[in-house]
Amino acid sequence: MRALRLLPLFLALAAPAARGQGGERCAPDSDLAYVCDAQKPEDVLAIPGTPWLVASGFAPGAGLKLVDTRNRTLARWFTGEPAQIAADRQDFAQCPGPLDPALFNARGLSLRAAGRDRWRLLVVNHGGRETIEAFDVATDGAKPRLTWRGCLPMPRGQVGNSVAAFADGTVLVTVLTRPGTTIADFVEGRPTGAVWQWRPGDSAFAQLAGTELPGNNGLEVDPDQRHFYVVAFGWHAVVMFDRSDTRVPLARIEAPDFMPDNIHWTGGRLLLAGMQLDEPACGGLRKVVDGVADPMLCHRGWVVGEVDRTHRRIATVAYGRPQPNFNGLSAAAIVGRELWLGSFQSARIGIVPMPEPSDTPASGP
Repeated sequence: MRALRLLPLFLALAAPAARGQGGERCAPDSDLAYVCDAQKPEDVLAIPGTPWLVASGFAPGAGLKLVDTRNRTLARWFTGEPAQIAADRQDFAQCPGPLDPALFNARGLSLRAAGRDRWRLLVVNHGGRETIEAFDVATDGAKPRLTWRGCLPMPRGQVGNSVAAFADGTVLVTVLTRPGTTIADFVEGRPTGAVWQWRPGDSAFAQLAGTELPGNNGLEVDPDQRHFYVVAFGWHAVVMFDRSDTRVPLARIEAPDFMPDNIHWTGGRLLLAGMQLDEPACGGLRKVVDGVADPMLCHRGWVVGEVDRTHRRIATVAYGRPQPNFNGLSAAAIVGRELWLGSFQSARIGIVPMPEPSDTPASGP
């Protein structure tokens, strides 16, 4: 992998201790500064052109958080108050009703422009129902406004992981493990999941042929609107597909030293983030013992990479050592000159200065 020049990590220590919604103070450690009380921020997205960040909450009732990156604070965003609900029963005819914020368990996120100062936010939800929840976001005020519009139910027995959308409204969702498969299966390289598609006017999601991979995880669409990228967690790789014919992948791009989780365009770069693959502090590679995969509770180092689409390789953007207060890196977003890091295990969002690249691969929007 191509080496990139890292900024001194001590810069993270210069940041003031941040507060979460409960007022909890959390001091930085040797590598990262933090915003606490984030309740498993499995995915994070920067709202382009603003200082705001959206974080999911991968736990019952954790919902969505809106993060002010200027003062490093966060607050619960979707509360279910009447002003936040405006159901679109035409586009989301199959949705059973409004989302219950007390159950809202948010995982993967997708944000797509819908006009000037307008965005469509899609969220994988496990709370009370397996759905893709749709929100409108307005950024023309002092603070972004959120409005729930409807949901797309997942097929029976299928649990969504990540979500992405094309400009024509087509929605893609990854399923990590279909019924009858396990985490151990994809750790050992066996296909367990797939990509499912919904198009405007469809009554339900349909599985895309040829997208069955070992642990279908992160998901992103290409700016050309013709291709999409899927993280195969069991392969530690990004797989590229042509949406017009998904039966045979176009490319498989390996990430040799870490386990990519989520993948997103951020700051014009296609970034992916995950835990160190071979971590000496945890006994090396992830193991399967008696048919059960290591849950990776041992704290591993973290890596953020960038997909170089031209040369079909992954370059290292930033990395760090195992930290006592942060584990399970799963997503990265660029805000200004900082990287904001999500986690499927921790109760905090990590922050590190953005390294200066020695060279920059071809970028997207």
